[in-house]
Amino acid sequence: MAALLSLGIAFFFNKKLSIRRARASTTQIVATTGELPSGITLAAKDVTLVDWPSDFPLQGSYGKVEDVIGHPLLYALGSKEPVLKRNLGLEGSGIGLSGRIPPGMRATAVRSNEIVGVAGFLYPGSHVDVLVTYTPPGSNNVPVTETVLQDVEVLTAGQTSEPDPQGKPQTVNVVTLLLNPEDSQRLQLASMQGGIQFVLRSGVDQKSVNLKPTRLDQLAGSDKPPVVVGPPSTKKPLKRAEPSRPPMYVLEVIQGTKRSVEKF
Repeated sequence: MAALLSLGIAFFFNKKLSIRRARASTTQIVATTGELPSGITLAAKDVTLVDWPSDFPLQGSYGKVEDVIGHPLLYALGSKEPVLKRNLGLEGSGIGLSGRIPPGMRATAVRSNEIVGVAGFLYPGSHVDVLVTYTPPGSNNVPVTETVLQDVEVLTAGQTSEPDPQGKPQTVNVVTLLLNPEDSQRLQLASMQGGIQFVLRSGVDQKSVNLKPTRLDQLAGSDKPPVVVGPPSTKKPLKRAEPSRPPMYVLEVIQGTKRSVEKF
């Protein structure tokens, strides 16, 4: 009796499970036929339809192959990986870097080096602030450092458009930033006035800060710029005083693991 009861219970639950499986439906979504690198324009041979449970819809997926053909692939995808809207650029926007530029934005390149590139830890997708150090006109040759752009996305570091999977630092000569036309002009003008420095931001920090330029004399603890004394008047034949020595500023420069002291 126990064996018959066990068989009956097993048959009952097996039948219920079969009914649920029969009722469960699937849908088809577009996926890759193999590994695809970023920058290519999708063709019919690159994609196919795969089954996907309709109970768990995948947001941003495509149901027709025709909907993705002709679009540039912004990011590399693995084999049989679903193709999502966030992975594709606009149709006809071009291949490579041009396909990753949203409408109304510009890709602007600026020269870099190991120090400017945050010691090599500057990857595509990073967000940075752009600083420029220059001598403004009429400032009595007092250099200042000013933040000209905030929360700027890095499109490429050198010729790399995707970050290193292992996070290894790399030395680059050119960094390409995603900017609107107005900020592109500001960056170009700033690069012609002095040295450009990138300050790496947190990926979740998108706040803009109201910053004032920092003058060289402020490093010595002075809140006001030095007052330039004009030449003595020639109307009074007084004895000419000996010129006082200008104050000396000492600046510690850190370049990677090297430290040096510059005196002005």
